[in-house]
Amino acid sequence: MENQAPERQPNIEASWLKVLSEEFSKPYFSELRQLLVEEKKVAKIYPPGSLIFNAFNKTPFDKVKVVILGQDPYHGAGQAEGLCFSVAKGITPPPSLINIFQELKIDLGITPPVHGSLVSWAESGVLLLNTALTVRAGQPASHRGKGWEIFTDRVISKLSEEKEHLVFLLWGKFAQEKEVMIDTSKHLVLKAAHPSPYSASAGFFGCRHFSKANAYLESNGISAIDWKIS
Repeated sequence: MENQAPERQPNIEASWLKVLSEEFSKPYFSELRQLLVEEKKVAKIYPPGSLIFNAFNKTPFDKVKVVILGQDPYHGAGQAEGLCFSVAKGITPPPSLINIFQELKIDLGITPPVHGSLVSWAESGVLLLNTALTVRAGQPASHRGKGWEIFTDRVISKLSEEKEHLVFLLWGKFAQEKEVMIDTSKHLVLKAAHPSPYSASAGFFGCRHFSKANAYLESNGISAIDWKIS
């Protein structure tokens, strides 16, 4: 039998490629690739292929200071840009993002921006990680349980194992289930209700996670995040 050609590496930033290289040759990741090939034959997939690993490309492994976990990308046209909670400029910010901006004002007095892109956070060291990295257009959660969670759980584990003094912001029950993968003896985990309109008033507003994250980073000799959105 002829040797199979190696799988092509995904378009992901070099420091992440080094940390995660073994994942890309595992059977579950090959199945993920095939899923996306088949899905694209019958449906529109978000975000576009060039942005699937945008969270990693905007925030290299060596630069991560804070991790925010989302579930899966926005499923509306033009919304998803590969960063959890973030939407491309020109797209109306969804309700959860509006509530995040409201808490930012409560906590740090930062005036909400006129757009919903969180690229400046990513470039400041905030890994904006969805646990599933793709979705079918108009079908939320359509790519959950297909293998992405294996990959992103490994991302969380690698961050916990190989780095120190990270801040994990876990908003809502789904994100908080990931706490078991985080070594809380060397990282800070901050938990609050999800910023969704259904739960923000029950424990998200007033959590002051932005200022708490910066206080922790600075207490460990790490520069603070610039939470002001450019």
